[in-house]
Amino acid sequence: MKKLIPFTLVLASLLFQGCGGFKAKRVDAAESDEKAMEITDKWVSGDTEKVIGDVLKQIQNHKGFQKFLRTHGKSPTVFIGEVQNMTSEAYFPINDINDEMLNEFSASGDFILVDAAARESILKEMTYQHDGMVDPSTAKKVGKQTGADLMIFGNVYMKPESRGGNTIKQYSVNIRMTDIEKGIEVLRVRTKLSKYSEQKASGW
Repeated sequence: MKKLIPFTLVLASLLFQGCGGFKAKRVDAAESDEKAMEITDKWVSGDTEKVIGDVLKQIQNHKGFQKFLRTHGKSPTVFIGEVQNMTSEAYFPINDINDEMLNEFSASGDFILVDAAARESILKEMTYQHDGMVDPSTAKKVGKQTGADLMIFGNVYMKPESRGGNTIKQYSVNIRMTDIEKGIEVLRVRTKLSKYSEQKASGW
């Protein structure tokens, strides 16, 4: 007489087999970037770090910026505007680029930063404080914010080329810095990044 295998044991066996192929591990930034290139040709965090690092290096070595520093005589106050996504990729992580730029400019110690988002929040708080809801003796005075010397803004473009299942995406990150008082351009820098992928008939 055959023994009946309990249903719960069969179910457990099926569940074990179904998830047996999954494995995860923690990796560092460099390995994460390499793994990402094996599964996608989209923009990843390693790309953001690379281009912003290159942009900052170009700015620090730019002759026009060095001339501005000599005439200005102190660390410039910089208003970092928005870097815009001009690619055809709707989900391009442009917010990551803006955040990384703020982080790297702050970490360099060469700039006094004015953050657009923070300024808007501060203005709302100042309005609230002077609306009669706060003790006037503790309300902060309007007009005490530091004006920016320079404004930084830019854009990201991408040009794709495909043939026979092979694709290359050529990204261009363009950054401009303007002297707010004089309305003249202090510098313009560009860094490029290309991503190559091959699409096989049966998949990636």
